[in-house]
Amino acid sequence: LDEDWFLEAFDEWQKQGIIILGFNDLKNNQLNPNKAKVSVLVSSGVDWFDTRVDVYYGKQKVSLKYLHKSIRNKSKFVQLGDGTQGILPQEWIDKFAKYFKSGEVVGESLRTPKISFASITEMYEAELLTDEVKEQVAFYQEKIARFDSIQSVEVPTDLKTTLREYQKQGLNWLNFLDDFNFGGCLADDMGLGKTIQVIAFILSQRTKNRQQANLVVVPTSLIFNWEAEVAKFAPSLNMLTIYGANRLKDQHTFDAYEIILTSYGTLLSDIRFMKEYRFNYIFLDESQSIKNPESQRFKAVRLLQSRNKIVLTGTPIENNTLDIYGQLAFACPGLLGSKQHFKDHYSTPIDKFKDKKRAAELQKKINPFILRRTKDQVATELPDKTEMVVYCEMGPEQRKIYNAYAKEFRNFLLSKPEDELSRHSMHVLKALTQLRQICDSPALLNNDTFYGDSSAKIDALMEQIESKAYHHKILVFSQFVSMLDLIKKELEARDIAFEYLSGQTRNRAARVAQFQHNSAVRVFLISLKAGGTGLNLTEADYVYLVDPWWNPAVENQAIDRCYRIGQKKNVVAVRLICPDTIEEKIMNMQESKQALAKDLIKTESSVIHSFSKADLINLFG
Repeated sequence: LDEDWFLEAFDEWQKQGIIILGFNDLKNNQLNPNKAKVSVLVSSGVDWFDTRVDVYYGKQKVSLKYLHKSIRNKSKFVQLGDGTQGILPQEWIDKFAKYFKSGEVVGESLRTPKISFASITEMYEAELLTDEVKEQVAFYQEKIARFDSIQSVEVPTDLKTTLREYQKQGLNWLNFLDDFNFGGCLADDMGLGKTIQVIAFILSQRTKNRQQANLVVVPTSLIFNWEAEVAKFAPSLNMLTIYGANRLKDQHTFDAYEIILTSYGTLLSDIRFMKEYRFNYIFLDESQSIKNPESQRFKAVRLLQSRNKIVLTGTPIENNTLDIYGQLAFACPGLLGSKQHFKDHYSTPIDKFKDKKRAAELQKKINPFILRRTKDQVATELPDKTEMVVYCEMGPEQRKIYNAYAKEFRNFLLSKPEDELSRHSMHVLKALTQLRQICDSPALLNNDTFYGDSSAKIDALMEQIESKAYHHKILVFSQFVSMLDLIKKELEARDIAFEYLSGQTRNRAARVAQFQHNSAVRVFLISLKAGGTGLNLTEADYVYLVDPWWNPAVENQAIDRCYRIGQKKNVVAVRLICPDTIEEKIMNMQESKQALAKDLIKTESSVIHSFSKADLINLFG
């Protein structure tokens, strides 16, 4: 019994009509004396291919559950209903292992998602496939083989902006995947308009009569960005934001909305009722948030139900190949098999041993489902400079301090008649500065009391820097040197190399040279006053203005440190704004008072004099 020689012998004897007795009476022998008879048939289901695997030992049929268990345990023995164990042929062990990696056991069949159509022809011989399966696989292969064959769709008339050509291609691609119920990953660089492409796509769903709401999950810092973009570019979209202490906590009204917007943190808290609703689409923004399949975020989003799923990220792979697994396991379930299979077959060979063959194989598998355009690839379509706002929602402690100071200054203004305000302009200026400092971090307040160093802006900025610094060089401007010092500590803690320039810096040229020519230095921290003029930093293509203010001319001077002659890249300038604060009100005021915004001569104190009492009360309100 040490070898399975008897299977061939017994099989031959049985063909000759010889009856074999007593085999299972042998001591310690539970082996079934019959050779395995295997039949496989792949047919087509709704969103999956159905593989029927029948394995018989004589009259004993193997349960798929027991077969799966044996393959998982790398055992050549499988449990049978009569108490004996069948011996699995080695050639079938290898085949079964592939089947189980690409499909899910449902009853007595294996379901392979149709998104894994490419693996069907790799795993199964043609004679095992029904004609319908062969036709469907050929259809998918033909359609997905060439991206430029994807049909154009009409840009929705309700979209209040003009899409660039590559953004139209993104809309076409999303609709193309939608026709097959395939998910995907929109992985355009930051600043290329992933949000606007998704908004256009949600509008286009109206033409297909998709009734259920679409869920959009974002980092907290992007809640306000999405609200602003939807309000600006698609005001006809009916959107519900589920965020904050007083948020809605049931799903029964979701059908009345086209977009349900929430944050990852809120979703974790509300998953109990959110998982009860079947959404049309789920969109995960900054989807690198779920790259770890062991994380609570990943486990929570996997509980959600939807017709389809799309993930959005500017950095699909941050550290290693495994980063893409969690994101595509959510958006394209089944495409990459189990996590262990992905690690063994792709991640380890590619990252550890630089296996080019496996890398090419993975690229081919995921290519139809990832749309990535870098700034360089679409440079001709981009303006030389793209400006955007990232909203940074304060945490409870920071908000509490801000509200207390704002209330104190508002009461001061209310107590003074209008004609006296000009005499208190210095006090008003000081109040404005303190509120701006709190927006950066309460630690900036030059008081005897320490209010903590919480900072929504530093949290958002670090998130941005960590995802961009590998591929881009970044300028960070702040009016407050003390804020740069806080950012400096965070960069040091994360081991991100940077340069630093303030009014105290003596060797400016050396600092600039280090940033421009040392590829290890990814970030340059610059005080607005010291770095607004006279610097040429063309290696950078991202500029972050940590504390924007009311004179865009000063900010534009800062942005122009990298956006100048010699710059071959497209520059993205990002303003960090705390919503529902003086910063947002000044930004809105700039839009409504263009003369004020464009005035290059007025000092801060003279601007104050141009405000009415109502203007000032509104600022502190």
